[in-house]
Amino acid sequence: MSRTVCIVQARLSSTRLPGKVLLDLGGRTVLSHVLERCRHIPGVAQVVCAVPDLTEDDPVAQEAERLGFSVTRGPRDDVLARYTLAARQSDATTIMRVTSDCPLIDPAVCGQVLAALTDGIDYACNNMPPSFPHGLDAEAMSREWLERAYAEATAPAHREHVTPYIRTHPDSRKATVDGPGAPFATWRWTLDYPEDIAFLRALTPYIPAGPDGFGWKTVADRVQQHPELVTINAMHHR
Repeated sequence: MSRTVCIVQARLSSTRLPGKVLLDLGGRTVLSHVLERCRHIPGVAQVVCAVPDLTEDDPVAQEAERLGFSVTRGPRDDVLARYTLAARQSDATTIMRVTSDCPLIDPAVCGQVLAALTDGIDYACNNMPPSFPHGLDAEAMSREWLERAYAEATAPAHREHVTPYIRTHPDSRKATVDGPGAPFATWRWTLDYPEDIAFLRALTPYIPAGPDGFGWKTVADRVQQHPELVTINAMHHR
């Protein structure tokens, strides 16, 4: 029986913006925005927050649990192992990967990525090449290929970034969901720098609360209405 689980990796430590997933964004944590949006991805049976098994990351696990989400604890740097453990604990047959620095992740776009993972496809994404605003990135893969990457990948970058082994393996059958392209693909909606949280905080009052504000086109419309927003974190654009 198929079971799709969205696994969101999250940790407290960040060299560029420490504690970013617990920063306040519109009266809530960044993490709460990400997990709530992931809960609305069509076809997802469960959302799991994959958190390092270090004491310093306890606040992240506690926040996810407070919000009502399952938590898996695993190695900090071997994120591939953390994902595999989460997939096993949740009995996932299909895994969607979302990172916790994407508070504007669009459930509908994620659903399109999942839909691209047909019987003949092992891995699907929406950023190969990037064609959506940075911060809408989502990936989906079969449990079989996640387990294969866990067993075979040895490069540190493959362990840290979870999917490069699958993305580059000649045997994996891949699909890409195309986005709108330029100029939207140059916009930065992710969270890595102080300017990014400044952008997100300036944007949030213009976005409808709840599912009405989840669509990326709604966000793009507001950004186009307020072009000064783009300049806030423009120095970090792709």
